[in-house]
Amino acid sequence: MTQHSPFLRRIAARLTGQFLALVARFITAVRADWRGIEPVDKQRVYYANHVSNADMPMIWTVLPSHMRRKTRPVAAADYWLKTRLRAFVGPEVFNCVLVDRRPEARTEDPMLAIRAALDEGASLIIFPEGNRNMTDDPLLPFRAGLYNIGLSHPEVDLVPTWVANLTEIMPKGEVIPLPLICTVTFGAPVHVEEDESKDAFLARAAEALVALAPPPHHRGS
Repeated sequence: MTQHSPFLRRIAARLTGQFLALVARFITAVRADWRGIEPVDKQRVYYANHVSNADMPMIWTVLPSHMRRKTRPVAAADYWLKTRLRAFVGPEVFNCVLVDRRPEARTEDPMLAIRAALDEGASLIIFPEGNRNMTDDPLLPFRAGLYNIGLSHPEVDLVPTWVANLTEIMPKGEVIPLPLICTVTFGAPVHVEEDESKDAFLARAAEALVALAPPPHHRGS
């Protein structure tokens, strides 16, 4: 497939996306729990906990197809552009908004690409912790991006999204997935309130996200 066949690349990307969704559902039996919102065609930012590289595909997979086509994960350019395969899957299959997470290397504010995607009407999937949480705490401290999105686009719902059981389905060192159901729970939207400080909002947003988590003995380590 060459650069001169954009139509074929779009077809390949769509078929690959459908295949990945089927594989995810087969391996994890992933299901959505629409606890605080309905699966309707509305612009949203789904902000989620981050314990695995599979978090983003799980959220993307459970969205209905009409929502999935308009939802763009925010992802690290240094990861998704590292190989030719990732450079196809990230930008073309998942339609990622790629940002450089390395302050010493980037030449522009990552929020510019995020705001541009929102201005175009896209919904987003973001991980406000920034990095995968490898600790025993339910969440790492949130970075400022979610607050900045809430300020610049107050009309967009910020939806807490908890991904559960991924670390139990594929424990470290295991090759065969365990037969557990991965659940993606969508909570009630939050917004930045008038005169609310960054720290107060991020604490409230994190609290809304943790509230969706299953009991500790069901979360995985």
